[in-house]
Amino acid sequence: MTAMEFFLQGLMPHLILAPIALPMVAAGLMLLLREERQRTKVTLNIVATFLGLVVAVLLLVQAKEPGVQTSLGVYLPGNWPAPYGIVLAIDRLSAMMLVLSSTVALATVLFSAARWHRAGVHFHPLFQFQLMGLAGAFLTADLFNLFVFFEIMLAASYGLLLHGSGRPRVSAGLHYIAINLAASSLFLIGVSMLYGITGTLNMADLAQSMAGIAPADRGLLHAAAAILAVAFLIKAAVWPLNFWLVPAYSAATAPVGALFALMTKVGVYSVLRLWTLLFGAEAGDSAQFGSQWLIGGGMLTLAFGAIGMLGSQRLGHLAGFAAILSSGTLLAAVGFGQNLLTGGLLYYMLGSTLAISALFLLSDLIDRWRNNGSNLAPYEQTDDAPFLSADLVPTDGINLDDKEQALIGKVIPAAAAFLGLAFMACTLIIAGLPPLPGFVGKFAMIHALLNPLGLGSSNGFQLGAAGWMLVALLVVSGLIALLALTRSGIRHFWSAQGRAAPQLLVLEGLPIAMLLVACAALVWQASAVMRYTQATADALHAPATYVRAIMTAAPVPTPPPSSTSPAQGTAAPVQGGTP
Repeated sequence: MTAMEFFLQGLMPHLILAPIALPMVAAGLMLLLREERQRTKVTLNIVATFLGLVVAVLLLVQAKEPGVQTSLGVYLPGNWPAPYGIVLAIDRLSAMMLVLSSTVALATVLFSAARWHRAGVHFHPLFQFQLMGLAGAFLTADLFNLFVFFEIMLAASYGLLLHGSGRPRVSAGLHYIAINLAASSLFLIGVSMLYGITGTLNMADLAQSMAGIAPADRGLLHAAAAILAVAFLIKAAVWPLNFWLVPAYSAATAPVGALFALMTKVGVYSVLRLWTLLFGAEAGDSAQFGSQWLIGGGMLTLAFGAIGMLGSQRLGHLAGFAAILSSGTLLAAVGFGQNLLTGGLLYYMLGSTLAISALFLLSDLIDRWRNNGSNLAPYEQTDDAPFLSADLVPTDGINLDDKEQALIGKVIPAAAAFLGLAFMACTLIIAGLPPLPGFVGKFAMIHALLNPLGLGSSNGFQLGAAGWMLVALLVVSGLIALLALTRSGIRHFWSAQGRAAPQLLVLEGLPIAMLLVACAALVWQASAVMRYTQATADALHAPATYVRAIMTAAPVPTPPPSSTSPAQGTAAPVQGGTP
C-alpha cells in the first residue's frame, strides 16, 4: 500500500462529507465578514474552491482503483442505516462530476476576482453555497435530500443571477425563478407520490422495490416518475421547457454564466442516475420506462440548440444555445440505455461543459474589447471590411499605417491572439471537430450506436430510425455549430477595424487557459479517460453493487465504556460508516 492510499484510507469515509462541509463552512465565515473585506473574501473563496478541487481529485483517484466497481464509500451522517437515515455515497460517476464542477468553479472564481466580484454584495458566500448544493446533489443517495440540495443550489443561483443588477438581469431572473419554483413543486409532487407507493425515498431501496410493485399501482408509479422526470428535464433544459435558459444565462455576469453551465448537467446527472437505478433491466414491467420520451425530447432539444446557435448574434446567446445543444445530445443518448453509448456520452459531457464555460468567459472579454471597455455589447454589427475588394483581396492604397506601409502581416497583439486562439479552440470542441474532445466524444457515441455489442459482435444489428436520426443530428448539429461560431469569429476578429488592442488581465486569461488545457488533457489522456467513463457506464447499467453497498452500510457501533473511568459514561458514536 502506497503512502497516498494509506492516507486516503485513514480519511475515508469522512472525506466524502468534505465537498459539502467545506463550502458550507467557507460561506459561513464569509458572511461574518463586512462587505468591505473584499480582498479577504476573494482569497477565502479561491482557497476553499481549490481545496474542494483537491478533495474531488482525491476521491476520483480512489474511485478508479482496480476492483472498485461502483461505490467507493457510504457515509451515514446520522449513523442510522439505510433506508432510515441520510446517506451520502461516492462512486465513479459522482466523483467525476465533483471534479468537473470543481474545475469549472475554480476557473470562474479566478475570473471573477479580476473585476466581477465587486459588482454586487454577497457574491462569495453565494458562490460557495452554490458549490455546496452541486456537491450535495452529486453525493446524496436519497430523493428528499436531493430536493434539499437542489433548493440550496437554486437559492444561491437566484442571487448570483441578479449579481451586478440591471434591468436585463432582473427581468431574466424573474422568469428563471418562476420556472424553477414550478420545477421544485413538480419535484415535491413526484417525490410524494413515489413515497406513497413504495414507502421509501432511498434510491437503493427504491431500486429494490421496483420489480415488486403491484400491477394496480404500476400506472401510478409511472405517473410519479414522469412528474419527477419533468422537474429534472426542466433543469436539463429539454425542449420546449428551455425558453428561460438563454435569456437568463446570457444576462448573468460572465463567471456566473460559466458556472451555470453546470446546472443543466445536474439535471442530466439526476435523470441518468435515477433512470438506470429504477428502470433498468431488473425493474420488471417498468424496465426502460420513458426511454422513447428521452430519445425524442433529447433529439428535439439537440435540433433546437443547433438552430438557436445559427440564429444567434450575441456571444452570450451562442454559449447558451451551445449548452442546450450539449444537454440535448446527452439526454438523447441516455434514452438508448446502452452502456457503450453511456460511456461515450460521459466523455462528451466533460469536454462540452469545459468548452461552454470557457466560451461564457470569452464572451465577456470579446464584448468588452469590441465596446472599448463597456460591459455590454450591442448585437448589431455594422462593420464591414473596407480594405477588401469584391474578390476579398487587399485594395491598393487602403489599410495603410502611418508610414503608408500595408498592415498585412503585422504582428497581432498577444491579448488579441490569445482571445482568437481560445475562441477557435472552443469552436472546434463545441462543433466536434478533430482532434479535440468534442470529436472524440461524438465519435465514441456514433461508434456505440453502430456497434452496441462491440466491434465485431454487432453483425446484423439494425440501428433503427431513432438511431440513424441521432447519428445524423450529431453530424449536422456539429456543422451548424461550426457555421454559427465561425461567422461570429469572423465578425469579431476579422471584420472589425479601428480598435485598440484588448486589455486583458492575467486573472482573466488564466481561467480560460486552464479550462482549455483541461480539454487538451482529455485528448492527451483519452484512452485512460475513456476507460474510466466506460467503467462508470458499466456500473450504472448494472447497479446491483451500488445498491448492495448502500443497503448493507452498517452504522459505527458505540464503543464500550472505558474500564478505567466508568463514571465518564459512554462515548458518543462516530458519525459515519463504511460499506
